[in-house]
Amino acid sequence: MPAALPRAADEAVRGLLRARDTALLSLTGSDDQPPVTIPRDPAREAARRELSKRMYHENDPGLFQRALNAVLDWVDRLLSAAASATPGGALGLVVVVLAVIAVLGALWWRLGSPRRQPVSAATLFDDRPRSAAEHRAAAEAHAAQGHWNQALQERMRAVVRALEERALLDVRPGRTADEAAAEAGRALPAHTDRLRAAAREFDDVTYGGRRATQASYDRIADLDRDLERTKPILAGSSSSTHSTTHNTRQGAAE
Repeated sequence: MPAALPRAADEAVRGLLRARDTALLSLTGSDDQPPVTIPRDPAREAARRELSKRMYHENDPGLFQRALNAVLDWVDRLLSAAASATPGGALGLVVVVLAVIAVLGALWWRLGSPRRQPVSAATLFDDRPRSAAEHRAAAEAHAAQGHWNQALQERMRAVVRALEERALLDVRPGRTADEAAAEAGRALPAHTDRLRAAAREFDDVTYGGRRATQASYDRIADLDRDLERTKPILAGSSSSTHSTTHNTRQGAAE
């Protein structure tokens, strides 16, 4: 116990005695008259006035301590109520809490940390335009250091930039990976599925919180090399071929 507490208690006792004497004097009117029994209400009021003095409250707990005590009391009542409602009392409550923690730990280990859903509206490129060769060089530099997230992102940007440089895609800074894959698939239908898979991997790594691997980077790098060797199917190529064949047959008939 702090040394201030006994002093405060002693002062409170002396204050109550003084309050009693004051009440006696007010009722008797003289120090020479014999004491009388103090009524309850005047005695209570005198004690209240005495104990309300600042000197008795110098060591009272502050606002934070009172709030902390209230919270601890509430937690104690809550745990006591839970223990009384749980079979086995406090031991049963501990077992239930440990079981819940074990289940949550198993789910965390099995499913991993929560991941945000990819943001489909996020753009593919930043504000610094670079060529496909520059994106490929950056991707290879990241891959050499084992930074697979950055390597995959730069390689996907190289894929889209190369298609823009070949005029298979129009240059559009606000394009997303999904939009680029859908538009490129119309000119390169043989690679539609691979383009969509690459866009999903880019979104998962960039906006979904997942980690890329060497295998995922290699898939996009292979797609990039294959697209360079693939000839596009132009929109008017089929109708032009049909028209040429029709004209050839008509000339032969004449």
